[in-house]
Amino acid sequence: MVEIKHLTRYYGKNPAVKNISFEIQDHEILGFLGPNGAGKSTTMNMIAGYLPSTSGTVVVNGYDITEQAVEAKKCIGYLPEIPPVYPEMRVEEYLRFVAGLKGVKRKDVPAQIEKAMERLQITDMRHRLIRNLSKGYKQRVGFAQALLGDPKILILDEPTVGLDPAQVSEVRQLILDLKKDHSIIFSSHILAEVSAVCERVVIINKGEIQAIDTIENLERTMAADKQLRLTVEGDKDKVMRLLKDIRGVQDIADVTAEDKQVSCRVKIASDAVRNEIMSVLIANDCNIVEISAVKLDLEQVFLKVTSRSQKKSSLEELLEEMPDESSAPSEDPSEA
Repeated sequence: MVEIKHLTRYYGKNPAVKNISFEIQDHEILGFLGPNGAGKSTTMNMIAGYLPSTSGTVVVNGYDITEQAVEAKKCIGYLPEIPPVYPEMRVEEYLRFVAGLKGVKRKDVPAQIEKAMERLQITDMRHRLIRNLSKGYKQRVGFAQALLGDPKILILDEPTVGLDPAQVSEVRQLILDLKKDHSIIFSSHILAEVSAVCERVVIINKGEIQAIDTIENLERTMAADKQLRLTVEGDKDKVMRLLKDIRGVQDIADVTAEDKQVSCRVKIASDAVRNEIMSVLIANDCNIVEISAVKLDLEQVFLKVTSRSQKKSSLEELLEEMPDESSAPSEDPSEA
């Protein structure tokens, strides 16, 4: 388990991360999302102990990353956005070097290297110079080094960058398999990948957390309007008339009629209106084929959350630029 409390990082006078707090539970894959420049990589570097924080704490498996750095870092496997590989070394040589840095027992090194290479499917590259590998294979080598030492926590910053679709699918399955033995914080700009492997996400923008919740809850609750997708058996004009007469039906859109079925999207004032719609349609011999809530997907949630924080930031900047009327000099009526 990882506990992040009030984590803050300044670069000079500029805050990159502002007082953020969240937890990564045991055997959880936590998605960590944000636009470019949001503070994701800075946060992950601080969690890994690579970058000191200005204030706040990170506790990894019970060890404070600042006060008990050696013990905490033994619990962490880190794949940064740019894999930390040495191009002049061969793959197996590099992994053996990393195992030594991590303090893996000498007798365990060969087995751990073999296991990591097999998981990332780079066994046949073991004698190749890293500089001669493709970007995708360099990414795999970087991922393999993160697994050495069997860390309890994996920090993966854009682990699928440079991989082709087949390799992305393999890494996705690998991350799901690793969940059995590890807690994982996973950052990616490919939101479909996050949706596929994560249940809970943290969305950060301008160094501040904008949302923390399960993907399912965010998709359901972030919708600005309550909308239903409705398919009904019956005459189009009759169905439209019945719907428009129901109090609480605010809008009807995307209406199609085919094979004596009418489909549409209905905006409603509250959840109670759904039951009223069902009652009215059934009472008028209009059989309901489908009625379901319209949800946002993760990409729409992400855009909504980050654009909302952007608007808030712009408003704050505007207010800061406005003069303070209480401090402005008052006019003397006698001088008029």
